[in-house]
Amino acid sequence: MKSCRVRKITSFLLVGLLLLGAALVSGCSKKDASDTAKNNTSGLTGTLTIAGSTSVQPFSEVLAEKLMASNKGLQINVQGGGSSVGVEAAISGAAGLGSVSRALTADEKSKGLVDTIIALDGIAIVVHPSNTVKALKTEDIMNIYLGNVKNWKDVGGPDSLITVVSREDGSGTREAFTSLVMNKKDIIKTAIIQNSTGAVATTVAGDNNAIGYVSLSSISQKVKAVYIDGTAPTEANVKAGSYKLQRPFTYVTKGAPTGLSKAFIDFVLSPEGQKIIVDEGAVSISK
Repeated sequence: MKSCRVRKITSFLLVGLLLLGAALVSGCSKKDASDTAKNNTSGLTGTLTIAGSTSVQPFSEVLAEKLMASNKGLQINVQGGGSSVGVEAAISGAAGLGSVSRALTADEKSKGLVDTIIALDGIAIVVHPSNTVKALKTEDIMNIYLGNVKNWKDVGGPDSLITVVSREDGSGTREAFTSLVMNKKDIIKTAIIQNSTGAVATTVAGDNNAIGYVSLSSISQKVKAVYIDGTAPTEANVKAGSYKLQRPFTYVTKGAPTGLSKAFIDFVLSPEGQKIIVDEGAVSISK
């Protein structure tokens, strides 16, 4: 077994590549079920693939490393690609778990998908640290992303044109943002498109006039998260429900989770798993 047991795949991963591995994964499903007949997280063996949201991916990687450390016969492969990839991988069987950073649609649920919320996440609106803007209204953000507001001076900032940064189609973060902020209206076509929450943060950090939206866990000293409608984007405010720009982190399965998929979810929902969730910057769902 290789020393680096979590195999990271670039966030550009295509659904088609996952589908090529569907037969192999399905071939492990019977073994997965027998491995976890007792529904515990010790003595696990076999292979589990997790694919989907790039926002959930870093959490999955840390959680996988921890679980594999106590189960030497266990291999967990964590892949990105976006929430839509996670949905398709779960439906096709290319992955035992699809990771999704938004709520499932009614259509997706009608295809037999079952979602398990593992954490909550705030969507932070970030600007360059040098930007004097400290707070925005949801309406301001919508108008910026619609292209109706083009200059920072119109929302209390410097006299500079705004650089709009967004996520790609199929991103769970984008879908949550358009639902929570945009009333599902189209984002301006001149927006700079990035394919991961980390890439959005990097772009904003390198442009004094940029604005972007990222997972709460991606906030660092390189970007500044602004207050939204008077509320700070903090874990406490997300958990309390006072910060409205929030979404769930979920794992999805075709039907109820079984085998290694269930064992991994059980671990993530355990006190140890939820502590890892918090340590890595998301919001625990435990009381």
